[in-house]
Amino acid sequence: MHNILESEKPIIELENKIMELKNLAGENDVDLTDEINILSKRVEKMKQDVYRNLKPWEKVKFARLQERPTTSDYIRKLIKDFIEFHGDRFYGDDNSVIGGIGIFEDIPVTVIGHQKGKDTNENIKRNFGMPHPEGYRKALRLMKQAEKFKRPVITFIDTPGAYCGLGAEERGQGEAIARNLVEMSRLRTPIISVVIGEGGSGGALGLGVGDRIYMLENSIYSVISPEGLASILWKDVALAPKAANVMKLTAQDLLSLGIIDNIIKEPLGGAHKDINFTANNIKKCISGELGGLMKLDIVQLLNERYNRVRKIGIWG
Repeated sequence: MHNILESEKPIIELENKIMELKNLAGENDVDLTDEINILSKRVEKMKQDVYRNLKPWEKVKFARLQERPTTSDYIRKLIKDFIEFHGDRFYGDDNSVIGGIGIFEDIPVTVIGHQKGKDTNENIKRNFGMPHPEGYRKALRLMKQAEKFKRPVITFIDTPGAYCGLGAEERGQGEAIARNLVEMSRLRTPIISVVIGEGGSGGALGLGVGDRIYMLENSIYSVISPEGLASILWKDVALAPKAANVMKLTAQDLLSLGIIDNIIKEPLGGAHKDINFTANNIKKCISGELGGLMKLDIVQLLNERYNRVRKIGIWG
């Protein structure tokens, strides 16, 4: 059971009531069909009202759910014959970033993404999806390989941010992210990025310079966490919900600001409710763009990528 939103509690209580009625009907051979149907319709209406009108802080909670599908889940659904590569050839391997090659819709591609865990042990192994510099250097190694063999790059973004520990800083965390920004901006092959959960600060940007950027419906993308902003502005982490309201971090906000290209629909209640539905929508979105990007002349591809980034933040 995931962390329940306050607005979800009435839904869960009603669903439990429906289950009790079904059990009662089965055990006592009583026809409660009408009562069950009435409650089921009420539940569906409540779900529509709640999940279609989530507040920013509620979306933050959805994006962080441990049950939410990860990069490896989507790779299994979307990429055929995936082969994972390891190591940055400088220091070591970073389990919070996974990457490799495979087949997407009959097209050879390179896939790279942040990787969170599904339980405490795996989260420790994956450093809770917070990459070290060797994670970004591994990603860059795979992107340069993709450029050499003319494979498009697909990235999945899902990180609270780059790891800020002493060792990571000593090994050049800032330089590694900055290097990725530079190299991705001029990589001579198409890049499509999808924010599937949290898109946190430079840790997300290190895999996020693309020709097309998409976000799942309940994902977030921001320069800092709501808790971080609340600590800086109001010296109170408890005001994170207030911070989320002013940060414009939802997919809908970022689409209206022109930072992303489109929103990928999730099932009612979040991506974890139906991964096949979500993965199929991601596949449709990528398929609709990849062929056209691959047909572009490299100079045109790079110019459009450059202009796309330069337009961000310009108004009037």
